[in-house]
Amino acid sequence: MHHTIPRTRRPLLQNTWLLAAIVGFVIVWVSTFVGTNDMNNWLLENALVFLALLFLIVTYKRYTFSNLSYVLISIFLCLHVYGSKYTYAENPFGFWLKDLLDLERNHYDRLIHFGFGLILAYPMREMFVNWLGYPRKLAWFYPVQTTLSVSALYEIIEWAVADIFFTEQGQAYLGTQGDIWDAQKDTFAAFLGAVIASTLILVVQKNRAERKKQ
Repeated sequence: MHHTIPRTRRPLLQNTWLLAAIVGFVIVWVSTFVGTNDMNNWLLENALVFLALLFLIVTYKRYTFSNLSYVLISIFLCLHVYGSKYTYAENPFGFWLKDLLDLERNHYDRLIHFGFGLILAYPMREMFVNWLGYPRKLAWFYPVQTTLSVSALYEIIEWAVADIFFTEQGQAYLGTQGDIWDAQKDTFAAFLGAVIASTLILVVQKNRAERKKQ
């Protein structure tokens, strides 16, 4: 897989990795739609998915992520829509994890917030460096900052959706499970994921630079 944006874009039908990412996501997405036990919640949870896909489609002709980034984005979207199938608080994998680790609650929502920072840090960095031309030496910091900001904004959106616009779906959508600090913990989980991923990227790049000097 390419780790930087190719100067010459390969046709979609000839790009195996991108096709695999698209097909894999579509299969998972359709399965969550068909098998959901709460259609209203599914639609709410997938509102941002529709916006994300629209962004990727509209920008594709001008800006292209690397194949690695497209695969990472697809993985995160698959994890998110899988949560929307059952509602996050009732997610089977979350219950399995709860029993395995003897946890007090279903932590699938926290896992996805952590994954947001961990999985999407690389695509974010790529966007800042290759699309916006930010300095590479500082680019490890921007995904952390963006993750923290987007996570906080998402919690505000969740509050507005649940408390103002769709009150009947509020509890299912929020999935707080009685935790009054749920929003803060979710934001911290995403922040922690971004810090870990950005640190790993920084270490890998430093090692590559040192090997080139040798």
